Amino acid sequence: MLTWALIFLVVALVAGVLGFTGIAGMAASFAKILFFVFLVLFIAALIFGGVSAPPA
Repeated sequence: MLTWALIFLVVALVAGVLGFTGIAGMAASFAKILFFVFLVLFIAALIFGGVSAPPA
């Protein structure tokens, strides 16, 4: 998922440099959403992965 966020970020940067502001804004929004979803899932994995029951 982080890879997709980075891909959309690169697309946004390239589109912004070439002057396609609509596409750049949309790609940047997708990159931001994907990054925050990744961040939430990463923090949840850290929290719930650390609270598992000890091995028997």
